[in-house]
Amino acid sequence: MTDPSRPESVDPGSRSPVTPDLWAQAATEAGAKSSAKEPGPGWEREVLEKLVLATVAEQRAARRWRIFWRLLWLAFIGAIAWGVFSRDLTGVAKSTPHTAVIDVKGEIAADAQASADAVVTAMRSAFEDPGAQAVVLLINSPGGSPVQAGIINDEIVRLRAKYDKPLYAVVEETCASAAYYIASAADDIFVDKASVVGSIGVLMDGFGFTGAMEKIGIERRLLTAGENKGFLDPFSPMSAEQRGYAQRMLEQIHQQFIEVVKKGRGERLKITPETFSGLFWTGQQAVEMGLADELGSLDYVAREVVKAEELVDYTQRDNVAERLARKFGAAVGVGAMKALAALQVPRLR
Repeated sequence: MTDPSRPESVDPGSRSPVTPDLWAQAATEAGAKSSAKEPGPGWEREVLEKLVLATVAEQRAARRWRIFWRLLWLAFIGAIAWGVFSRDLTGVAKSTPHTAVIDVKGEIAADAQASADAVVTAMRSAFEDPGAQAVVLLINSPGGSPVQAGIINDEIVRLRAKYDKPLYAVVEETCASAAYYIASAADDIFVDKASVVGSIGVLMDGFGFTGAMEKIGIERRLLTAGENKGFLDPFSPMSAEQRGYAQRMLEQIHQQFIEVVKKGRGERLKITPETFSGLFWTGQQAVEMGLADELGSLDYVAREVVKAEELVDYTQRDNVAERLARKFGAAVGVGAMKALAALQVPRLR
């Protein structure tokens, strides 16, 4: 017959989720009670309840610690990500004398890295910083939107006058069309002898499929309210009046471009019949034509012109979330529509 004062008489299988220490603790408490008074019926259930409650408490404590360490790790990883991908990646104290650098790379467009919003924001930060001895636009762009380029050009003129601080343009491989529209507002333009500079012109490109549609028997059904609402539709023929309207619009934008270049370059510009024809030239030719001032790199300008060799990058860059959204965005259809629409937008190329 089993001794009721011995907790070992409880089925060992009921102790499987409980640690030995907890079991020993519960057994000790039960033994202490049994020494005080004789155990009544159901004492085994009381012991088991205590064991279960102790197990639940232990599991809750363990869960809290797991949550704590996970949150701690997330905070640590977040701090590292912020440090690596934050917009100010310079790692240099801006209060010290330095040369401010802003990248203007790739297509100049509203949704691109070289958008007016990004470049203007970076320029304002650089001009406002008393440690920045000068601002340098490091350009490598084939062109883009005349609207975006015009916004940047106007802001350069305003900031130079407000802060009395020089702004230089340094060209790497390419400074064409809308990129040159921006550079023309700089105090001086520095190029490499093999850089591509110029292309002062405007274009509007697209496709026409009317002939191909007739050959394969496709009928275009386009309903519009307004005789010119389908203007530039690639599946509809273009009338002489519509072509003339588009040409006049391009010529007006081209004239705006020419005036900006003349104002920015002043007497340094040696105008020839080819200057505003849309042609482009090497950096060496650009210096000879007055489209650029000197041959020189970013380091040369910082060291010899600005006299502040420390470079600080003010470029507005995408953070981690924006990069992921740009890379894995689900709006593929919207992107395709934008690409088609872009074919009908004037560009400085």
